[in-house]
Formats: sequence, C-alpha cells, structure tokens
Amino acid sequence: MAELNGKPADPDALQALALTNYGHCTSMRVEQGRVRGLSLHLDRLARDCRAVFDTDLDPGRVLEFVRRATPRTGSCVARVTVFDPALGLGRIGADAHPHVLVTTRAAGSLPLPPLRVRSAVYTRDVPGVKSTGLFGALRHRRAAQRAGFDDALFVDGRSMISEGGTWNIGFVQGEQVVWPDAECLAGTTMRLLQQVHTSVSVPVGLADVTGFDAAFATNAAIGVRAVSCLNDIPLPQAHPLIEELRKEYAEVPGDSL
Repeated sequence: MAELNGKPADPDALQALALTNYGHCTSMRVEQGRVRGLSLHLDRLARDCRAVFDTDLDPGRVLEFVRRATPRTGSCVARVTVFDPALGLGRIGADAHPHVLVTTRAAGSLPLPPLRVRSAVYTRDVPGVKSTGLFGALRHRRAAQRAGFDDALFVDGRSMISEGGTWNIGFVQGEQVVWPDAECLAGTTMRLLQQVHTSVSVPVGLADVTGFDAAFATNAAIGVRAVSCLNDIPLPQAHPLIEELRKEYAEVPGDSL
C-alpha cells in the first residue's frame, strides 16, 4: 500500500523519488494500531523537514495519514517519506512544499536470527538526518552480503564504530549496556532502550570488541537483534542481558495512532 497525502499515490508524483531522491523518512512498527515511541518518530520528521527543506511539517497531518494507511489489527511496518515532487535536479534550491508518502509492508516475526556483520569505512551524509539517500549504505550492505555477511557496520578512518546502515549497535559489558559515542542517527529503539535500561555512551573501536560480552542491533522494525559475528570476531548468539532488553522493550507501551 502506498498513499500520498492521504490518497492513492500517483506514479507520476513518485518519479521524483526515483530520479532525484531528495527527502527524509522514518519507519515505525505498528502493532494493533499502536506505535512505540510515536512521539519520537513525529519529532524526527518535524526536525528533519526543517533541516532538509527549510520549512515546517505538521505532525498532526502526518499522524492522520499514517492512521489512514495502517490497519487497526495485526502488525505492519509503516514508512513515512517526506519529499517534494516539484523539486528536480535543476531546481533543487526552490522553496519546498513537502508531500507525505506512507507505505506499509508486512512486519516480520520477532526476534530475528543473529546478525553477522562486516566493518566498512563509511559515514553517511548528515548522519543526524534519516535521509532517503541510501546508495552508500546499500553499496556496503551489498558488498558485505556478497562476502558472506548479513550487513555492514560503519567505522571511521580510525576504526571507531558508529552505526549500521539502518540500525544502531550496542554492546554488553557485564550488566551494563554500552552505546558507541559517535556521530550517527540515534534511532527511536535505541532512545527508548536508553530510557528503560541504564547505559553509557563511550567511544568504541574495533579493537575494543573482544572486551565485550555480547553485541546487538536495534531499530523499530527488528527490535533488539543479537550480533553473532563482527568481522572474524565471534560473539554469543544469545545473552541474558539481550533477552532482558527485549523484554524491557516489549513492555514499553505503544502510543495509539
């Protein structure tokens, strides 16, 4: 399903996403008409709209569109993409009038199997914005998958860990959660976990990974997913603290759409 401004999407209006691909987005897991961290998603969209288009976005209008496009029962992943079909390559500097595209897809069963990742030197453009431009991230994901891994984990030129292409990474050290202190997109799942479980944020390099007890990936679609391998470093496929984080995240009350 795809709706643009609350109506069935016109293919002609969607050409800008394919040809220019200038915009921003957020993805949320909808369960029984409720979303964990809904206000965080709406705040992200409003903040990023100002950063990307120099204009304001009405969160109430966005919420109405999401409500229209998603079922009241069952689960799905809804993605909200904000873009302006009138902005092309030659006139990208014109005043923007953002449109709201809501697409939905089936939500997978959780938890997902452990993730095997390979490091790649890469920093997304404007890491604090969840942009639609994913070429660099997908190029590294493709290379990782063709090398036998599931995804890529980004590091800088000093091998300091930041984030995955569409997820955050956390580490377990004893009873404590450690998040890499790096320039990245702080996901809604990561932020909710920071609210319900004590954690610290410190710089983490590839050389530090062997000193941790476990690692996990987070985003709204996958929840909390164990990382079982980073490059040639094996990590536990299961850990009591990861199970505790899953339970704590599952107990976060969803906001009604």
